[in-house]
Amino acid sequence: MGKKIISLADPALGDEEKQSLTEVIDSGWLTMGERVRRFECEFAKMHEMEEAVAVSSCTAGLHLCLAALGIGPGDEVLVPSLTFVATVNAVLYTGARPVFVDIESIHCPHISIEDARKKVTEKTKAVILMHYGGYLVDMTRWSNFSKEFGLFIIEDAAHAPGGKGIGQKSHGAAFSFFTNKNMTTAEGGMVISKNREFLSKVRSMRSHGMTTLTLERYKGHAYSYDVTMLGYNYRMDELRAALGLSQIGRLEKWNEKRRHLSDHYRFLINKLCSQVQVPFNSDWPTCAHLMAVILPDNTDRNHIMQKLRDEGIQSSIHYPPIHGFSHYRRLFPDIRLPITEEFCNRELTLPLHPGLDKTSIEYIIRTLSSCLG
Repeated sequence: MGKKIISLADPALGDEEKQSLTEVIDSGWLTMGERVRRFECEFAKMHEMEEAVAVSSCTAGLHLCLAALGIGPGDEVLVPSLTFVATVNAVLYTGARPVFVDIESIHCPHISIEDARKKVTEKTKAVILMHYGGYLVDMTRWSNFSKEFGLFIIEDAAHAPGGKGIGQKSHGAAFSFFTNKNMTTAEGGMVISKNREFLSKVRSMRSHGMTTLTLERYKGHAYSYDVTMLGYNYRMDELRAALGLSQIGRLEKWNEKRRHLSDHYRFLINKLCSQVQVPFNSDWPTCAHLMAVILPDNTDRNHIMQKLRDEGIQSSIHYPPIHGFSHYRRLFPDIRLPITEEFCNRELTLPLHPGLDKTSIEYIIRTLSSCLG
């Protein structure tokens, strides 16, 4: 038998999740209904919001945010290239043009205000800010920036469920509950905002622009419906909402565990592997979704990842730069983001999840140190 694999990101699933799914099946109602609404209420409360809208994915949430703000053909949206491709795909869905912005630095891989300022034009309507790795963007600076240029701010909070202050200084924020996230519904997402009119539009657009829901008609509360706008099928179902309800009560505890494990990583890297850098300061507000590290310049990263794998340690990359993908090279040739490119060439993601322990982290860092020589 081979070595036990230390996985990159394990979801926390158990009897509570099994029971919640069984209850949905026994109820006989699987599509969007009362559990989805309860999940929305709990998520909104956690983020000090009055309302939230559950959707089928964070991608759907970002698309709905842009569409609800009226972003469309002829508009430009400032975006990072250091993110999952969905962040930028959502802009293309609206017919708008994504404008790639470099990151601040290797140590702060958030979208750069200085570079954004250079790329604002009369066509710029919005900026998407991504809380990379769960480390929160300085929203005060960006709020001032958006007021200066009259731009909408959308937060890609896929990595940061439970993050304090998310949604308070933006027009909308979208979260992910994909399997590898801090909490999961397998697939799914959520949109929050302080603007009730904006959220009402998002809520209608997620379900074909219809004025009544299937459950309302089933219960006899409505006999027909109108379609008031172009909408989409971006609904969440009861099974996913049940998973979310079973997980959300433990999210704060899981995020705290992630922060403690990240601190232990930082301590050991400084002690045993000082040639490796860790982005962000140790006191940076975070939900600690990723344990991203920066390898020494000119390191053969693929060789390191294979050696880690040989020792039973999964690793990954977050992320290949979007502007380097063949589809985006065809659409936007000759894009150069030097800091993003350096970060992406040197970044390595190590295992981080609530099921990890300090002994495993010590093994990971000792192995990494040995791989680096």
